[in-house]
Amino acid sequence: MTRSAGVDGFDADVAIVGAGPVGTLLAILLGQRGKRVTLIERWTNHYALPRAVTYDHEIARIFATLGIDSETDPAISFHDELYYWKNKDRKNLQIVDWQSQSASGWRVRYWFNQPMMEKRLLAIAATLPNITLLRGWQGIGLEQDASGVTLSLQRNPEEVGPNGESRSLRAKFVAGTDGANSFVREALGIENEDRGYFFDWLILDMIPHFDYVASRGDEPAQWQLCDPKRPTTIVPGGPGPVAGGPARRRWEFMVLPGESAHDLQKPEQAWALLKPWGLTPDNAELERSAVYRFQARWAKQWNKGRCLIGGDAAHLMPPFAGEGMCAGVRDAVAMAWRLNGILEGKFGTDVLDSYTTERVEHAKHYINFSQELGQIICIADEAVAADRDARMMADLAARGGTPVPTDICQLGRGAWCEDSAHAGELSVQGIVEAGGKRDRFDQVVGQVAGQVVGQGWVLLGYDADPVAALTKAQQAELAALDGMGIRLAPKGGAGDAVDAEGTIGAWFDRIGARYVLIRPDFYVALTADTPEVLQTRFAKVMRALHLTLQAALAAE
Repeated sequence: MTRSAGVDGFDADVAIVGAGPVGTLLAILLGQRGKRVTLIERWTNHYALPRAVTYDHEIARIFATLGIDSETDPAISFHDELYYWKNKDRKNLQIVDWQSQSASGWRVRYWFNQPMMEKRLLAIAATLPNITLLRGWQGIGLEQDASGVTLSLQRNPEEVGPNGESRSLRAKFVAGTDGANSFVREALGIENEDRGYFFDWLILDMIPHFDYVASRGDEPAQWQLCDPKRPTTIVPGGPGPVAGGPARRRWEFMVLPGESAHDLQKPEQAWALLKPWGLTPDNAELERSAVYRFQARWAKQWNKGRCLIGGDAAHLMPPFAGEGMCAGVRDAVAMAWRLNGILEGKFGTDVLDSYTTERVEHAKHYINFSQELGQIICIADEAVAADRDARMMADLAARGGTPVPTDICQLGRGAWCEDSAHAGELSVQGIVEAGGKRDRFDQVVGQVAGQVVGQGWVLLGYDADPVAALTKAQQAELAALDGMGIRLAPKGGAGDAVDAEGTIGAWFDRIGARYVLIRPDFYVALTADTPEVLQTRFAKVMRALHLTLQAALAAE
């Protein structure tokens, strides 16, 4: 079937190749703003086995804008516990703070079942009539010109056989979220920067028929066993298949030198590795056994003309920091607000260049961090491991066993004011009150301004009117962005919303600001302490966005 193009000659505003969580989220964020989206997936059936199992506070914040509450959703779980790295004798080498509530207003770490989450996202996408899902099709050709992109598609022969059925699709933009072997990336001729990091690990996803964590006494719920005889990861796998029943668990075992990856993933080998952990075919189900090659690489360029890439198509990282899918979700949000803005006539296409410069550096941070963690655990030499243990235990003792906090990672150069303190960082979120509602800022701010919750531009003033601090022309520019101006008052004060617990006020004090411009991806575009500084920095951000003159004039 070949769909006829719309009145503008395009089948879609955006065609997205790859309907995993990254591509589906991108489709939703575009579809919610009325864009015509075609989501293309090479497999006809939904993949029902686990892959990613964890995400961080920032992703919880993003999911909340879709109505997915990570605190109460049955597909998501959490553990009020630290993340431990232990040696072969079970002595602590490192402790990471996965217990505290983050500055985003959500817990540092959540655990989930990817098939359940994907179905949730696909169900949300199905409620948007302007999203078309094409299953069983794969890209075989891509050509772009000044006004759009033509995709050549073919029925996936692995699914429906080599019947040769093909079609073409015309879109204004194309996003490749089609995995590590991305067709879109290859078609664009984009090269990877490869760190030369390769380790094979056996991944075992288990469904115990009992409460595994409770049965293990003092053993942590989430930890790394840095034993050179067999480096091992033991973490939650999200909720189990029965609501309220035993949770899933995941084991990851490093494939040792000389071992056959093919043989190791056989069920009998999996059960032999799990026996010391108390799991047998009688008390647990082996949901998946697969060997994965952990790698560290990123694409050198993430946008080219009217095409972009994101997720595994743009980067791969070892799983030790739990940031692989998180980076892809960030990519989806970063692509979405730019593409929405361009299609709505707000930005020039040059704003896509900042997608690459911002996201490459941000992803590299987590890739490097994940690789550093991997260099700690992926040690199979007894002597090297002993040296590592002594050094890390000494470091841990020197700081009194204090857990390492989660870090703050700044975006690469892009659509934010570089000479503004703390710009390019994720904004802090606290509990606020407005209109009789008390909730996290993201869930309240939309109703204050009469707009859709989340994914918008917010100019926040603390005990100050932020819009009045702008020039008339800049007020028009904020309106052209569909931006919200929110006067946030301290407790007992008067404003559009009240800082109920003082969290946001403490953040403003810490960064020396009275005004903050927050982007649709929740990153800070600028901070300012006076109207004059706000005006100067606001102008810089508008230039970086390539805000079109027509959009600003239309808002006046």
